Amino acid sequence: MNLEMTKLFLMDNKARFSSETIRSYRLAIHQFFSFCNKKYDEVKATDIRAWLASMEESGLKPRSIHLKLSAIKSFYQYCMEENKTKKNPTMTVHNPKKNDSLPYYLNKRQLALLQELTKGNIRDRAIVETLYATGVRVSELIQIKMEDIKWETRQIWIRKGKGNKERFVLFTYDCAERLETYLLERNNKSNYLFPNNRGGHLSRVFIEKRFQEFTNKLGFKVVPHTMRHTFAAHVAEKNMSQSYIQELLGHVNINSTSIYTRLMDHSRKKQYDKFQN
Repeated sequence: MNLEMTKLFLMDNKARFSSETIRSYRLAIHQFFSFCNKKYDEVKATDIRAWLASMEESGLKPRSIHLKLSAIKSFYQYCMEENKTKKNPTMTVHNPKKNDSLPYYLNKRQLALLQELTKGNIRDRAIVETLYATGVRVSELIQIKMEDIKWETRQIWIRKGKGNKERFVLFTYDCAERLETYLLERNNKSNYLFPNNRGGHLSRVFIEKRFQEFTNKLGFKVVPHTMRHTFAAHVAEKNMSQSYIQELLGHVNINSTSIYTRLMDHSRKKQYDKFQN
């Protein structure tokens, strides 16, 4: 019953939600019903609050809890609209306070260590450099096709970013060299920039596993999304305008980008303190 209703919810919102949203919503709803073990029309606000509390106790960050609750709220909003339930149990459940800490990113030394670690594998090195130079999400990276790359202007067309928004991102001369070296040596004739052995694109799980291996070897945490934060932090430190960073990252709301302005101020203070000592 819960599974069937979840499928209907996701199917009816397929055009509105990005593939990434569908993936995260499906996972969150499955996790909730595994925890609650009730039929969707029998769930109460206390059940949802208990689930939130269990996630907090397990150490999940407020931002992640907020996203999971958003999935449940959206699901029950749909149930109400379709007259599948009489009451919305999420109405009195409030979002946890978001952690206002700065995003985690690599400093120049850590980035150099990652680049050094991956230089023996031209594909890994190209993936790292592309993520860092463009600031794209890993879900966007794996969808890049050869025809999306404009070599003469060093631009990549991101066909469907988050929320199905299109945009162009830039890449550096160093990144272009890494990509050209990688493409010269790869044998796969797939149209995808980073293909798997069957001609389709690499999976995000594969790339995440590679980054887990990098983490184990380096001794500091690095996931694909760390490269996006690192890109944004480093261009913010170079005084790139907030609106331009927003455009490159594909943020619809500038408030999502404003955290990098705070990060730039934080970086300047570190440089100042270093100068004073």
